[in-house]
Amino acid sequence: MKSTGFEIPPEMKAFAEQSIEAARKAFDSYLVAANKAFGAVGSSSAATQAGASDLGRKAMGFAQENVAANFAFIDQLMRAKDAGEVMRLQAEFTKAQMQKLGEQTKVLGEVAAKTAGAASKPRA
Repeated sequence: MKSTGFEIPPEMKAFAEQSIEAARKAFDSYLVAANKAFGAVGSSSAATQAGASDLGRKAMGFAQENVAANFAFIDQLMRAKDAGEVMRLQAEFTKAQMQKLGEQTKVLGEVAAKTAGAASKPRA
């Protein structure tokens, strides 16, 4: 079999896989702590509190999706056979992430506008 010059030494690949797994565990711990913090946040009105809580949950959910997509992308890169495949994977990942960013930004904007509208209503 002809070498492509793109091979990752087994030791380096093992180290990278261990580092990725450690990063996943650290991020999972962060998400647990952040979700607890969002649950404890107080606000001046029930509507504002509910809106802020919804916005926080959506943002954390999007962050979790994006980090999971990045880990999946890293896993794909680790298995890439040549530079051409790396370039194809990068292009596909970038396109998907840009589309996802647009969708997420729209959702967060809608939730923020709804929350701002509820907060600006006069209290009874």
